[in-house]
Amino acid sequence: MVKYKIKKNDTVKVVCGKDKGKTGKVVKIDSNKGRVVVQGVNLVKKAMKPKSQNEKGGIVSIEAAMDISNVRMICKKCGPTRLGFKVDGKEKTRICKKCGDTI
Repeated sequence: MVKYKIKKNDTVKVVCGKDKGKTGKVVKIDSNKGRVVVQGVNLVKKAMKPKSQNEKGGIVSIEAAMDISNVRMICKKCGPTRLGFKVDGKEKTRICKKCGDTI
């Protein structure tokens, strides 16, 4: 299992692929496969059978997983950026690599 600097509920921007330029919140992270699901991005059509949650069934749009390297965290000052860590005593915080601000 690999640890990633991007976490659930972070706002990210897609930097390559069919949805390049779109932004959204991280819904789910699969750290074993290195994939991430972003809200409203990488939508695919899926055929669903009628169930208790989906009474009618039919074709539904859902978010598919994409590689975590295709997304960048959004800094409030400088936009999409890479992340780093800063350790102060026992406290570990995520920082922006461009401006050095805490995220």
